[in-house]
Amino acid sequence: MTLVGKSTKTLSVLAASVILLGSLSACDDGRKGAESYAQQLAGGLSGLSVGSIRFDGVDGAEADKKLKAIVKGLPDNKPAVKVDAVTVDGDKGTAKLSFDWTLSGAHWSYSTEAALKKSNGEWAAQWVPALVAPELKDDEVLETARQAAPRADILGAGGKVLVTNRPVVNLGIDKSRLNGKDAGASAEQVARLADVDPGGFAAQVKAAGPQAFVSAITLRADSAEAKALTSEKLAQIPGARTVPGTLPLAPSRGFARAVLGTVGEVTAEQVEKSKGALKAGDVAGQGGLQARYDAQLRGQEGVVVRAKASAPASGSTTENPGQDEGRVLFQIAAKAGAPLKTTLDPRLQSLAEDTLKDIAPASAIVALRPSDGAVLASASGPGSNGYNTAMIGQYAPGSTFKIVDSLAMIRNGMTPDSTVSCTATASVDGRTFKNAPLYPASEVGSIQLRDAFAHSCNTAFINARDKVSQAQLSAAAQSLGVGLPSDSLAFDGYLGNVPSSAEGTEHAASMIGQGKVLLSPLAAAVMAGSVGKGAPVTPKLVLNSDAPEPAPGATASSSPSPSASAAPIEKPITAAESTKLKDLMRAVVTSGHAGFLADVPGAPVGAKTGTAEFGMDNPPKTHAWIVATHGDLAVAVFVEDGGLGADTSGPLLKKFLVGAAG
Repeated sequence: MTLVGKSTKTLSVLAASVILLGSLSACDDGRKGAESYAQQLAGGLSGLSVGSIRFDGVDGAEADKKLKAIVKGLPDNKPAVKVDAVTVDGDKGTAKLSFDWTLSGAHWSYSTEAALKKSNGEWAAQWVPALVAPELKDDEVLETARQAAPRADILGAGGKVLVTNRPVVNLGIDKSRLNGKDAGASAEQVARLADVDPGGFAAQVKAAGPQAFVSAITLRADSAEAKALTSEKLAQIPGARTVPGTLPLAPSRGFARAVLGTVGEVTAEQVEKSKGALKAGDVAGQGGLQARYDAQLRGQEGVVVRAKASAPASGSTTENPGQDEGRVLFQIAAKAGAPLKTTLDPRLQSLAEDTLKDIAPASAIVALRPSDGAVLASASGPGSNGYNTAMIGQYAPGSTFKIVDSLAMIRNGMTPDSTVSCTATASVDGRTFKNAPLYPASEVGSIQLRDAFAHSCNTAFINARDKVSQAQLSAAAQSLGVGLPSDSLAFDGYLGNVPSSAEGTEHAASMIGQGKVLLSPLAAAVMAGSVGKGAPVTPKLVLNSDAPEPAPGATASSSPSPSASAAPIEKPITAAESTKLKDLMRAVVTSGHAGFLADVPGAPVGAKTGTAEFGMDNPPKTHAWIVATHGDLAVAVFVEDGGLGADTSGPLLKKFLVGAAG
C-alpha cells in the first residue's frame, strides 16, 4: 500500500508538471520567431539584398528585383536598418524598422512597418513598397538629385578676392552634332587644337554616349587661346563646339599657383580617401590651399529624395513633365562654402611673379611683414615647374647664413667693430676653404666684423669656428625663427634645419651656410625679418582655417620642418642684438656687395648676399641668394642655378623693392 501511495503521488506531480509546461507553452506567442525573422529582414534591407528572405505572397527573388528597382535612383551607399519593435497577435504581427541613409553627408532617417504573418510555423513579411520608404506606392521608385554648393572664394590681404568663379569655355566634341561624320577624326582635330593627346581624346569620344559632349580642354574665356576658337574655325570640324561655364580661378593662370592650387574633377584617389564625401564627376581642390581646405571651400551640397512614378505619367513630355518630378520625401538645401582668408597681397604677389617671369632655373621670392609675420608674396618662378620652391624648397643658404653666425658671435661678446681674421684661405682637416673669386684683396687680414660681413669673407667666419659651437649656431638660428615647425602658416612650409652638432669640416661648412644647413626662401625671409623686428617672426598665411588637417584626398605636397619641437624659443633675439645685426646688414649696402640697393626709395635697406655651391660639377654650380629688410618688409630672393647672389638675385630684389615702394 505504501508503494502504491508513493506511485500515486509521483504521478500527480508529473501531471502537474505537464499542465505547467503546457501553460508556459501557451504563453510563448511566437515572439522569438517573429523577432528572429525581423532581424533577418532588417539585415537584408541593410544590404539591399532580400533574395534569401521569406515573403508572404511573393518569393524572395521577385521581392529582391522590386527592391533594386526602387533604390536604383539612389547613390550606391546602403542604409543602416534596425528593428525598433516587434508586436505579435496570434499568427500576425508587426515589425517597426528604422532606416538611416547617408546622402551627400546628410542623414535621411525614417521608420517603416512590416506586416508579419505566420504560416506553417514560419514567419514572413508582406512585400509592399512602403516597407522601403514611407507611403511608397506600387508604381513608385526613389530618386535623388544633388545640388552643388557654391564654392567659396580665397581672399587675400584686406579681403581682396584672389580666387573666385570666372568665365571659361570648354572645347570639345558634341556627338549629337556629328551628323554621321567620323567621331574619331573630329576628335583628333579638336585634340590638336587643344594640344592634348589625339589618340586618348578620340578614345574618350568614341566611348561616350551618342548625345554626349566630351570636353578636350577648359580655357579662360578671356585668354588668347579661347578667343582664337572662332565659329568659322570650329565649323570646319564636325561636332566641334565650345560650351561656356565658370570655374574658381585666380586672376591669371600662374598667380600664386603653387600656393593656391587649382580646382578640377576629382581623382580616383580622392574619391577613395573621401569616404563617400566625393564621387566621380565631382570637382574639388587639386593641390595647394584648394586641396588643403577643400571641405571648407566646397561647402555642403544639397540633396533631395523624391518618390517618382516608375514610368512617365500619361501625356507628360520632357517639355511638360507634369507629375514626373514626384513627391519630395527628404530635402537638405546646399550650404555654401566659407571663404578662406589669407595674407597674400595681390599687388606684391603679381610684382614678385613678374620679377621672376624670365628666370629659367627654379626660383622664388618671398616677402613678409615682420611686425605680424604676414606672408605678403610667395612666388615660385616658371623654372620651378609648379613646385612650391618659395615655401618648401630646401637649399644651402650660403653666406646669408652669416646673419646667424654673427648673432652667435655677438652673444659671445663681439660687436660690429670687433676684429676678425680674414685670410686668403682656411684649412680644416685637410680641406681648404676660399673666399669668392672677386673678393677684394684690400679686405684680407685683420678687419672689423662689419667689413667681413659686408664683403662676405668666408675665412673670417670659418676661422671663428672654435669660438662658436655648432650648438650655438643652432640656438642662434632658432632665435631668428629658423629651424622651427611651421604650424603658424596653417599650410605646408619649411623653416629650415640647422644641426645642433657637427665637427671638423662639417662645422666649418655650417659657418658659411653649407654642409647640412638648409633653408627655404620662406625661412630666409623669416631670418631677415626677425632682425628687422627685433624679435622672432612667426610667419602666417591662412587666417581662418576651419580645417587644420589636410582634407580627404588632398594632394598638396607637405614638407614639415625636421625640428619637431613646438616649445617656445629658449632665447629669442633681443632688440639690442637686432641693432647690431642691422648695423651689419646696412654695411652690405653702404660698403659691400649690395651698393645697388642704396637708391631704393623709402626706409634704408639692409641686406645680405649669399652664394652656395651644390652638385658635383667642376667648377660647382651655385645657388644665388639675397635677403633684405626695408621698413616693415623682409624679402628673400633665390635662384637655384644662379651664379653669384649679388649678380643674379640682387637685381631681382631691387626691382621688387622699387616696385613695392611705388
